[in-house]
Amino acid sequence: MWYSAVGCLVTLTLSFLAAPLAADAQPSAKVARIGYLSVVRGAPGGVSLEEAFRQGLQDLGYVEGKTIAIASRSAEGKPERLPALAAELVQLPVDVIVAQGQAVQAAKDTTTTIPIVMVTGGDPVALGLVASLARPGGNITGLSLMSAELAGKRLELLKEAMGSLGRVAVLWNARDAFMTNIFSEIQTAAPVLGVTVQPLGVQEAKDIDSAIATMTEERPDALFMITDVVTSRYMRQVLDFAAQHQLPTMFQNRGPVAEGGLMYYGPSLTDAYRRAASSVDRILKGAKPGDLPVEQPMKFELVINLKTAKALGLTIPPTLLFQADEVIQ
Repeated sequence: MWYSAVGCLVTLTLSFLAAPLAADAQPSAKVARIGYLSVVRGAPGGVSLEEAFRQGLQDLGYVEGKTIAIASRSAEGKPERLPALAAELVQLPVDVIVAQGQAVQAAKDTTTTIPIVMVTGGDPVALGLVASLARPGGNITGLSLMSAELAGKRLELLKEAMGSLGRVAVLWNARDAFMTNIFSEIQTAAPVLGVTVQPLGVQEAKDIDSAIATMTEERPDALFMITDVVTSRYMRQVLDFAAQHQLPTMFQNRGPVAEGGLMYYGPSLTDAYRRAASSVDRILKGAKPGDLPVEQPMKFELVINLKTAKALGLTIPPTLLFQADEVIQ
């Protein structure tokens, strides 16, 4: 009996001593690795889209370095670097790739198995990125910024601000399928609004000079600039020309308006990138990207530079000013 009690005591003691060792031996929770692939790190106007995405993850309870790790790759304004950068992320490997604009195609061309969460201005169905918005299929989902679908609304707002609009010059990167898709939507919307389009597709630096020469010879009533990494390089030159020739301008991001452009209308980019974190969250929890509907913007912004309007001699209708989310004085 005495030996039995001692045996039990020894067994219990060894069990307690072993318990911490067993706990230490338990594998730690997996740290999810997210690849972030971008053409540029921010957006014109200094908006940090990557930071907005990281904030979205933080809001969902993720802690960088503990529950997630982010491998960020940027082409630094050189789209030709995107395929190699996408390949780097695939080789790491990562559990999901978040891709911005033109980077979506590079990611798609690099992997058919790693989930991709896109944030794109082009029509993802027309561009062949997904089968449909409701059922994307494949390994891609995310957000469409509706830049193409919003083209007509932007043109309508520009006409409303001016009172009348006969001919609008449209400047875009003709080498990029996403930007050309947006231009096509402008062409479709223009006749409905009684507006003629003056197409100014550019592919390289010398084309900007040609576009400006064309507008000097055949002066439009306004300029609609489809901004991307290529056209943004010449933003200051275009804004200076517009100011010199008294041309009202419309942009598809808010940065140029802060620098002297007239108007911007479109989705809140920071809100969109925060929402991209929700798609990543669902995928990390087991959802298949092909089953997650492509989301569309929920928050839109109208920004008007009243100082520019006064310099152009424009009186912006009070109804339009009332709709504006921001009026730059």
